[in-house]
Amino acid sequence: MGNINSGSEDSDGNYQAPVILNIYDLTPINNYTRCVGLGIFHSGIEVHGLEYGFGAHDFPASGVFEVEPKRCPGFLYRCSVQLGYTKMPPAEFRLFMEDVASEYHGDTYHLITKNCNHFTEDMSMRLTGKEIPGWVNRLARIGVMCSCLLPESLQVTTVKQSPEYHNCSEEDGSESQSTPTTREPTEIDEADQADKHLLSPTNAGGIEVSFVRESSVR
Repeated sequence: MGNINSGSEDSDGNYQAPVILNIYDLTPINNYTRCVGLGIFHSGIEVHGLEYGFGAHDFPASGVFEVEPKRCPGFLYRCSVQLGYTKMPPAEFRLFMEDVASEYHGDTYHLITKNCNHFTEDMSMRLTGKEIPGWVNRLARIGVMCSCLLPESLQVTTVKQSPEYHNCSEEDGSESQSTPTTREPTEIDEADQADKHLLSPTNAGGIEVSFVRESSVR
């Protein structure tokens, strides 16, 4: 049986690779609220054997990161949804993600208006023309309508870290990657702490989390 995540050719000989949405629980409360269509979720887009997500830090640099599929640290994997297919081969897709990274800086992350689920929705629309399931980011959409009622600590979230990049080898074709370096944390709320678990290598349980270098950083 072939790997569902690997690229292949369709009946017309065109290359295509699955685009998969991996969804995680941020809190056990989801087990009780999911039945009414609500919950607090993280999501990532899986393409060509890697999962891509968006997280916060305090700097005007890429907040797009990559991790082993279904193993994003700090969250509990819930389920996957196959969204469709992309015709981009791995090399072209990598350049695409580097361009996307320049649009998603870590210091622009916002829990209500520009979070990880907004990122995966954008990626799904660009790659497949389809939206992600509405329940994944429903709480944020409700938050937009009720933002005046939300405390400031839940309207803006950041992580006190700086992404650092290292160059890749052009000869072996290895991918551009970056590894975040942890700085001294400041006082943050529970929502911020979830993001810190996501992006800090010290809390990754041995799972490598690497930031994608944006195309303007060469």
